[in-house]
Amino acid sequence: MPRHLNLGLYGSLGKPMRPAPGTAQWIPAIRWLRRYDRVWLRGDVVAGLTLAAYLLPAGIGDASLARLPPEAGLYACLFSGLVFWLFCSSKHTSVTVTSAISLLLGSSLGELAGSDVGRFGALASGTALVVAAIAFLAWLVSAGAIVNFISDGVMVGFKCGVALFLASTQLPKLFGFAGEHGNFWENSAYFLKHLNQTNALALGVGVAALATLVLGKVFLKNKPVALLVVAGGIAAASLFRLDTHGVKLLGEVPQGLPRMGLPAIQWSDLNAVLPLALACFLLGAAETAAIGRMFAAKHGGRFDANQEFLALATANLAAGIGQGLPVSGGMSQSAVNEGGGARTPLSGAVAALLILTVVLFFSHVLHALPQPVLAAVVLVAVVGLFNISALTQLWRGDRQEFVVALAAILGVLGSGLLRGVMIGAVISLVLLIRRASAPHVALLGRIPGTRRFSDRERHPDNELIPDVLIFRPESGLVYFNIDHVRNLILNRALGETTPPKLVVLDLSAAPYVDMQAACTLAGLADDLAAAGISLQTVEARSAVRDRLRSEGVETKLGVANRTICVADAVEAFQKATTPT
Repeated sequence: MPRHLNLGLYGSLGKPMRPAPGTAQWIPAIRWLRRYDRVWLRGDVVAGLTLAAYLLPAGIGDASLARLPPEAGLYACLFSGLVFWLFCSSKHTSVTVTSAISLLLGSSLGELAGSDVGRFGALASGTALVVAAIAFLAWLVSAGAIVNFISDGVMVGFKCGVALFLASTQLPKLFGFAGEHGNFWENSAYFLKHLNQTNALALGVGVAALATLVLGKVFLKNKPVALLVVAGGIAAASLFRLDTHGVKLLGEVPQGLPRMGLPAIQWSDLNAVLPLALACFLLGAAETAAIGRMFAAKHGGRFDANQEFLALATANLAAGIGQGLPVSGGMSQSAVNEGGGARTPLSGAVAALLILTVVLFFSHVLHALPQPVLAAVVLVAVVGLFNISALTQLWRGDRQEFVVALAAILGVLGSGLLRGVMIGAVISLVLLIRRASAPHVALLGRIPGTRRFSDRERHPDNELIPDVLIFRPESGLVYFNIDHVRNLILNRALGETTPPKLVVLDLSAAPYVDMQAACTLAGLADDLAAAGISLQTVEARSAVRDRLRSEGVETKLGVANRTICVADAVEAFQKATTPT
């Protein structure tokens, strides 16, 4: 028996059909299915079973965070899972509804939908379709680098804020009474004010579920403990008729597949949800990219961020058409998938087929799930979002990023999830622009006993050359940073007690000089010359030399060429100024 399964495509004559040019590039599954080793199948099936057991309660819980009926979460996991595995580049990434995106939906769509549950669901599905369109456009233009514009500080702060906001929405359910739909401070005040309405039995059920889940995380890592807790909660509710004692249950979950098609919304609704969809896309893309890079580093292989955009586009398209909500890669779900022994993305398809079985034949069983148990599942599922160690690391290593994280946290808690992530992203971009507009300009000194020069700020023992100042801008020189570089060099040179006779400008760390920067450097040379100081550029790259020549300023800057280094310029100056 051949070792490899023959999973190629066949025509009517039984001969293998080659995929159309580019098809295998767009659909990675075509490539790896042709090389699929049947010994991988057991690992993929076991991982798929484990993943489905994790996705079922997570999908129901995250749907509640989005203020949607439980079936919306199941449909999103089902339909996105049926297509994501075909297009993703990562072997272990699992697509799912996530707490962050669900909370973002729940807190943002209320004003548009009002109290109309049907309209709320239609807007959520419409948001998924807009996310799909954004992801598809990002794939078309190969915008994989866009995920890098959401800094670690923004993501850490956003997740911490989400964790706190989530706790404020789920604690009332855990204690057995209805909660408030406001920001973190309003929810927290409402919870404390209404503690006297606690249902002792509901709290007992919720705490028991919470304790079981926590112990399961400690002693049964990557096992479907949440599914066992959900099954136990359903059994307890049915056996002891908990609803007759004031314990709220999940309610009816429709059995069978939904009506497939576009949601009942207007074009104006799509425009209204565009900012929300953009935020969902950025969060999903950043999370999915982080997961893919993590597993690529751990298991080898190449992660393709652009391909993941296409996978997210198809997954959200399927979720939107199937009356679901926006989806993305899920960190905890992907870890469960990897821990279950997944060898290829086929495990995701197995999990989706199992969810399909539940939706078709067993969804009616879910109606007896106690709300406190669901609250416990949600709380434990996202407890990892509040990452104290990441905040501590930011405080120690990068105070500016810590400020960004803090701003994101406060923005989420006070202004809502959508504004919170936007506040953090804007502050992060402002800091990025600030750094780019004020690059470091190193003052160089000679390493003792050598012809090499390096930054005196890092190495104070480096020797200064009499009558010479040597500067090295450590960035490309462009219109928004050249004034900073010019002013720093000019002020330092003119501010010396004994002004230098030569300024050497080392351009080895400047890969690019634009037109305005070239003209500004020529102006710097004129200003220095007026003070009796010569300017000599050295070690300019070929593209930089071409730019200086094309702007007609090369002669003012000492005619840089590829053979003269800093040491050569210094020695030539010393030789010219030393009396014979």
